[in-house]
Amino acid sequence: MSAQQGAKPSLRFGQVVIGPPGSGKTTYCQGMQEFLSSLGRKVVVVNMDPANEGIPYSCSVDISELVTLDDVMENLKLGPNGGLLYCMEYVEANLDWLESKLTQYSDCYFLFDCPGQVELYTHQSSVKNIFSQLAKWNFRLTAVHLVDSHYCADPAKFISVLCTSLSTMLHVELPHVNVLSKMDLIEQYGKLAFNLDFYTEVMDLTYLLDHLAADPFFKKFHHLNEKLAEVIQDYSLVSFVPLNVQDKESMIQVLRAVDKANGYCFGDLEERNLQAMMSAAVGADFQFSSTLGVQERYVETSGKTVEEEMMEL
Repeated sequence: MSAQQGAKPSLRFGQVVIGPPGSGKTTYCQGMQEFLSSLGRKVVVVNMDPANEGIPYSCSVDISELVTLDDVMENLKLGPNGGLLYCMEYVEANLDWLESKLTQYSDCYFLFDCPGQVELYTHQSSVKNIFSQLAKWNFRLTAVHLVDSHYCADPAKFISVLCTSLSTMLHVELPHVNVLSKMDLIEQYGKLAFNLDFYTEVMDLTYLLDHLAADPFFKKFHHLNEKLAEVIQDYSLVSFVPLNVQDKESMIQVLRAVDKANGYCFGDLEERNLQAMMSAAVGADFQFSSTLGVQERYVETSGKTVEEEMMEL
């Protein structure tokens, strides 16, 4: 609801969609917009990425109306990384423009499609300050951090992803849901060393260290990897929700985690729409079954549980 002079706007809920380049943020926003619309929510998608071209979803607010990466690179002679940092600093300095755009929409659910540069969420302060200002405007947001699921197939990359996710959670200071995206493609990158639950729940990382030690290149960094794993487990904050954006059941699991994190409550109409959608899907060939099949296959191929595999190591 638009802010009246001296009056505080009503609560507005939403998601800020963040993650490294290529993790599927724009695809997620498109899929979530369609999914939420089918549930009866009025959805507003805000493109916060000044480098985002060819947007596939219906965009209500586009930051490129204020600043674009191409213009910054051309006029200031900056590279893509420095240019993107400048763009977000420029947005931070012109928050009144963003506020005027957002106040046009009342009783809506917001999706903020954010840039993919990792340092924006790990140590640069502009995006964090923008999120803080949104909270002052009475937005209740959840950070949805997308990570490509193929990193699970490489122990070194997975530990790196865990460090990045933890750093992002601590820096952004929002309710946080980490998501393993593109679950339907995970098997294309090789067999996982452990059951999928090991990666989503971030179980005892010492078993991953044993896999790393088998590689001659990483063996000399064993002590460093050991300390990184200790930091991740000492904080005990990182876990993941698997996602196949083309599957309704998978989207429901992510949405429920997000709604729980920011305090959004289902209305009666939305709950009925959700039940009707799932009832209509009974007997349908859900792609989520293939996602579950991935997890089941890792159990069936060995015939053992994660704990049993760990005991053997």
